[in-house]
Amino acid sequence: MSAEGFGYIPLGIYPPVALQIPPQTAFNPSAPTFIPASGSQLQRRSASPQVLTISQRQEPIANVLFRPDLSPSPTPGDAKAPRDARSKPSAASGGVPDPSPIYLAHASLPPLLLPYPRKILVVIDLNGTLVYRPNRKNPSSFIERPHARRFLSYCVETFVVAIWSSAKPNNVRKMCDQLMTPEQQKKVVAIWGRDKFGLSGSDYKQRVQCYKRLSALWSAPEVARSHPNYANGGRWSQADTVLVDDSLEKARSEPYNLIPIPEFMGDSNEPGFILPQVHDYINECSLQANISTYIRVSPFQSKANFMLGNPGA
Repeated sequence: MSAEGFGYIPLGIYPPVALQIPPQTAFNPSAPTFIPASGSQLQRRSASPQVLTISQRQEPIANVLFRPDLSPSPTPGDAKAPRDARSKPSAASGGVPDPSPIYLAHASLPPLLLPYPRKILVVIDLNGTLVYRPNRKNPSSFIERPHARRFLSYCVETFVVAIWSSAKPNNVRKMCDQLMTPEQQKKVVAIWGRDKFGLSGSDYKQRVQCYKRLSALWSAPEVARSHPNYANGGRWSQADTVLVDDSLEKARSEPYNLIPIPEFMGDSNEPGFILPQVHDYINECSLQANISTYIRVSPFQSKANFMLGNPGA
């Protein structure tokens, strides 16, 4: 099967995109350029990718990504009142998705390191990822995760950003109004809320599990047009997209595009510098020819001992 069928153009064919990288709002002073501080480790890790046999390539998704023991742990913070468990979406809402065989085949390829960073699509969740809302009925009142604004500002100025939350659209807008300036919001290619999950009228009003099918985002005209090579047929895909979210389950249809982070529950002194670590990992992803292959082999794992300015953390 040719590489052309896997959502990215091989090296030697894909024209380098001249990125005008703004001064980095660096969380890590040792990484003043766009190349991540851990770039040397990335080079070594990607120089000789492991060639997997057919039997080794893909463990069943249910075993790999959806075990309870692999779910990101919430960050310590205010006590959170227990809520009713989410129910499965109805068939009218699309049911529970699984990764397609084509998606899994593309993700099973060995990672390929690019010689230059490129613009990628960064899809960012809000509640539990960037903010914590103590009272969900009051979306204007929330606690920001440490470094949330700097992280969001960096992504908006450097990559192509979409916001996607399961909150109602008016609540999503209120949160975005406080996290971003009007100028920044104009640069965001999509700000999606609960109305973009394809839920039935009944499910929309209930506490059902929502699934972020990235294929729906990729096919949206306003998002598709934001691809840097759109005029020449370039489209977003699993090769150049990351989803930053605190929920493994929401990424069920494209699990190897997920950067899973611990749920933020309001601790303003959250340990671990979660978003600075995500910042560095996204920079690594921008150097990959097919992000889903890289995440499959080297998934994001936050480090409790991570320190700003310490490239060996």
